[in-house]
Amino acid sequence: MKLRNQTRVSEFILLGFSEEANLQPLLFGLFLSMYLVTFSGNLLIILTIITASHLHTPMYFFIFSLSFTDICFTSTTVPKMLLNIQTQKKIITYEDCITQLYFFMLFAALDHSLLTVMAYDRYVAICHPLHYTVIMNPKFCGLLLLASLLLSGLESLLHSLMVLRLSFCTELEISHFFCELNQILQLACSDIFLNDLILYFVAGLLGVIPLTGILFSYCKIVSSILRISSAEGKSKAFSTCGSHLSVISLFYGTSLGVYLSSAATPNSRASAIASVMYTVVTPMLNPFIYSLRNKDIKQGLRKLLT
Repeated sequence: MKLRNQTRVSEFILLGFSEEANLQPLLFGLFLSMYLVTFSGNLLIILTIITASHLHTPMYFFIFSLSFTDICFTSTTVPKMLLNIQTQKKIITYEDCITQLYFFMLFAALDHSLLTVMAYDRYVAICHPLHYTVIMNPKFCGLLLLASLLLSGLESLLHSLMVLRLSFCTELEISHFFCELNQILQLACSDIFLNDLILYFVAGLLGVIPLTGILFSYCKIVSSILRISSAEGKSKAFSTCGSHLSVISLFYGTSLGVYLSSAATPNSRASAIASVMYTVVTPMLNPFIYSLRNKDIKQGLRKLLT
């Protein structure tokens, strides 16, 4: 098939996971169930934090923000995939693809930023407990959230604008269930050197630096906890960080797995299957991690449900 350049395309084709007709009902039921669990689980966390006055603290303010972000993050990809499976149509318009790309990267980056801010919150709470309420005041917490949102928005806007400058070829098929940046770049007919340069630079700047901050915070936290004399005090201090550490491990572990999978098998559906781990599974598990490992959340949930 002969490809020809054009400055603008009208639509892309999302190949998804499988073209076998007998697997479509199974995929639809599986992802619908996961989406409903993700939505309802994170919504319960949000309602619990709103209604329980003892949860109106900086830590739960950021958990509230993370749950809301996870709902939005999953909603950028899964509903469109479910619609495609149900209607047996795999087409997504050029405008919808760019819009999906923007919001997917926005909420992914916001997830990343919130985990970093939450690590700083735990660092202040454990290493500087006497100054915690002074440092983590409502105004400062709001500024941290606003800064995270602005940085995430600028990052996603930059990548989206860089995609708009590209020319593509005809018969564009994306080996994924959503408009993923690397997959789109692989379909471009024009030079993508600048796109790749910005992609790796921004990933290094907004990826490595926050991760370094998280590691530094927890090194300080562990050092402070080890200096606590009583076993009960150590256990209580570790329990306040357990949920956050679990979420960080899940988020970064799945993201790294997707990156390695993409590097090993580029432009294949294997990377799409791996992407499910951080786009669907991680947001689905976060509410369970926070509710099962947190006594305050469990207490608030019982009050909400009864």
